[in-house]
Amino acid sequence: MTTLRSLREACRFVRISMRTSLGLLAALALSACSRQLAAPLASPVPSRSAPRVVRAGAPTLGRSSVSGDEAVSYLFARALEIPVAGKSALQLQDTFDEGRDGGRVHRALDILAPRGTPVLAADSGRILRVKTNALGGNTIYATDPQGRIVYYYAHLDAYQEGVVDGLVVARGDTLGFVGTTGNAPRDTPHLHFQVMRMPADGKYWDGEPINPYPLFLLTHGAAANDTLVQGTR
Repeated sequence: MTTLRSLREACRFVRISMRTSLGLLAALALSACSRQLAAPLASPVPSRSAPRVVRAGAPTLGRSSVSGDEAVSYLFARALEIPVAGKSALQLQDTFDEGRDGGRVHRALDILAPRGTPVLAADSGRILRVKTNALGGNTIYATDPQGRIVYYYAHLDAYQEGVVDGLVVARGDTLGFVGTTGNAPRDTPHLHFQVMRMPADGKYWDGEPINPYPLFLLTHGAAANDTLVQGTR
């Protein structure tokens, strides 16, 4: 059966590309391969709603820190939203291990889109910090409801009105808009999206990066597409 065979091939790719928590994600992929799929899962329609302005005290950062394996399992269960409106898993590229200036490794996904495209909350949770820096330009740090994971959104052209530190957001809420602020090439608007494990010391900007690309493939059903599987070899 073509769909099942393609899913098996994608799962083998996941075991290679997901360097963080390799053993656990491989087990998740094998589990998915063992299921009979009636049809590929449809990608959810992105929401462009504004965040709900609900303020609350800051979480105690680091208290809910988990291991790398636990973090990957937790992320898989949460089924992250692709954080750029209108994008499907089929359109994503794995830029996690690409090199950058100064010998840096990217450790994030670059999701290209026209300037002004809504940037969506990949998960429900809370905004940790809204700030501007030299590399990321207009950026947002957010966390999940349990404070286990950090989501970093960078190069935003502008913020959605009302997005501030401490804001509670729902998965799919609009946080800002794709741009080229910071060190992004001026002719290549994109979202720099990074997922990190919350460190035990609560320094959310310095967590261990986790590659979300294989998780998007599995949770959004794109792994069943033969063209995608062939293109990632």
